[in-house]
Amino acid sequence: MPNAWRELFFGPEPERGGMVESTIPRRTFADVILPPSTRRQLDQALAQISKHDLLFVDWGLGERHETGLGLAFNFAGPPGTGKTVCAEAIANALGKPLLVVRYQELESQWAGATAKNVSAVFRAAAEQEAVLFFDEADAIASRRFTSMDQGYQREANSVVNVLLREVEAFAGVVIFATNLAANFDPAFERRIRTHILFEMPGPAEREKIWRSQIHVPKTPLGDDVDFRALAERYAGSGGDIKNAVLKAAQAAVAEPGPDAEKRITQHHFEQAMEEVLAAKRVMDQSLFGTQAGMPPVPWAANPPAAADDDLRDDLSTLAGRVVEVEDALVALPARLDAARDETMQRLEQLAQGLEVHAQRTDAAWSSRFSLLMAMASVALLAAVAALAVTVLR
Repeated sequence: MPNAWRELFFGPEPERGGMVESTIPRRTFADVILPPSTRRQLDQALAQISKHDLLFVDWGLGERHETGLGLAFNFAGPPGTGKTVCAEAIANALGKPLLVVRYQELESQWAGATAKNVSAVFRAAAEQEAVLFFDEADAIASRRFTSMDQGYQREANSVVNVLLREVEAFAGVVIFATNLAANFDPAFERRIRTHILFEMPGPAEREKIWRSQIHVPKTPLGDDVDFRALAERYAGSGGDIKNAVLKAAQAAVAEPGPDAEKRITQHHFEQAMEEVLAAKRVMDQSLFGTQAGMPPVPWAANPPAAADDDLRDDLSTLAGRVVEVEDALVALPARLDAARDETMQRLEQLAQGLEVHAQRTDAAWSSRFSLLMAMASVALLAAVAALAVTVLR
């Protein structure tokens, strides 16, 4: 509900259309180069979507399961591995628009408003029959707090609870993409139908990515350019290779000499890739340093599991249930009022029905009594007539 004072100081709350960005998907799976295992998982995901009616309608599973009829996918992996492109490609293959959630509009400073915005986003996707896409989904689907001493902790838990319920009830396609799948709340593991790991490309995929970033007829390359050597030497993602190509082209353009004689050489590519990987190493540095022998990024190897992971997951689940119970208790007075109003309405209807029935019963008995009186009068007149005849004789 609009509030003039709130809008004066903080601006109006975002409309539903501002919380999502609707796009017409143009990119396809031909625009992304993936490792074979990732591509197989995506093909299986597309098969699930295309056979959805067969599974839930023809095979009757929709009659047995009221929730979980939608298709939720989690794209997890390092940055630059094609998660966003594949989400757009899936929407393109389905012939549906892609709704990208805008977190800066979704989140609200007012308690309870963010959870309502989450519900509104799913309604918008259902109304438009669109594919709903949560990029960087760990920002909204993170683990719930086990301690709720502060208001923001309760608010964050409430948002996750609403998101879980909406995913469970949503009948369409929703895609989550994240670089930090470990930060997801454990409850999403069951709600999300398919988890797809976007792995770093191997040498063969990297060579194809290098070549795909070049416009062969127009981009001038030096004779010494060897994409196979670049792919084997530098273990970067598709996004890293894209940045390196642009850096190499900018370096070649900046060199002195006539533009017609400028070329992008192997040295340009190597120097650009070194800069890109050096920047990644800076960003991967931990604030407190890394332990000896431990990889600097979470996907480089499997870190040792903490002894209290199971306990933390159980506490997170318990906290979510506590919040659900609190939400139910908060909503209980309103439900009781609604039940009381409905009961009073039904009692009034019953009283009206009894009154009508009584009126009809009175009318029926009155008509019967009148008939009996008429019959008695006729009988009495007949008796008097008979008596008079006897006397006259």
